[in-house]
Amino acid sequence: MIRHHPEDEWLVALAAGRADGGQGLLLAVHLETCATCRARLHTLQAVGGDLLAAIEPAPMAATALDATLARLDAPASALAATASPVAVPVSPIAAPASPRAARPVAAAVSPPDRPPLADGVEWPASLRHCGISRWHWMGPGMRWSRVTLPYASPGALFLLKIPPGRSLPSHTHRGIELTQVLCGSFHDGRSLFGPGDFDATDEDVHHQPVVRPGEICVCLAYVGGRLAFDGWAASAIGRSIGM
Repeated sequence: MIRHHPEDEWLVALAAGRADGGQGLLLAVHLETCATCRARLHTLQAVGGDLLAAIEPAPMAATALDATLARLDAPASALAATASPVAVPVSPIAAPASPRAARPVAAAVSPPDRPPLADGVEWPASLRHCGISRWHWMGPGMRWSRVTLPYASPGALFLLKIPPGRSLPSHTHRGIELTQVLCGSFHDGRSLFGPGDFDATDEDVHHQPVVRPGEICVCLAYVGGRLAFDGWAASAIGRSIGM
């Protein structure tokens, strides 16, 4: 049961195309398994469409057609470099079904070169076009993997794999940090976060996520600014990782 969802401001940013690539990707992963947020996003998109339809038409620039044709003739690499950074899969949000009736979207098959997430856990479909590094050491039993988007994006994306009973070092943030739980659960002193849960933190939050007993926890994290760890050792490891 998903208990923690993105606030409306995040879904509005996604619907309006204002979320950057890393934020949009993490929100898309949440939408894959959350029928409630898919329905909310569909409503926001419908409202946005109505607002656009109500705007008085304006004449286009005289060069608009030539610019469009030039982009169509441009190499695919050039288009990718200038494309909008937010790429949300159509399938999780297209159907305006009620939260009770909506079904979760099937996950993409994990390519053989991707590291395993955890036993019985499939890769989110939203990550199918991303580069995924191997698991790297970040502490006893703790691993991290870098997620690389196919387009430029501020912030950084990581996969974190933490065994039961272990914790991340206590820290605060120098920017936005978004977390999507793929499996397992953790408690950070504010609340318990389990599979499918979404969390947004900033410089006002000082916490230490501790993984609950019984199951390894794997999270997808977006870091919009460096984390500010309490200890020098954790700070050194964070700098080496890029957190």
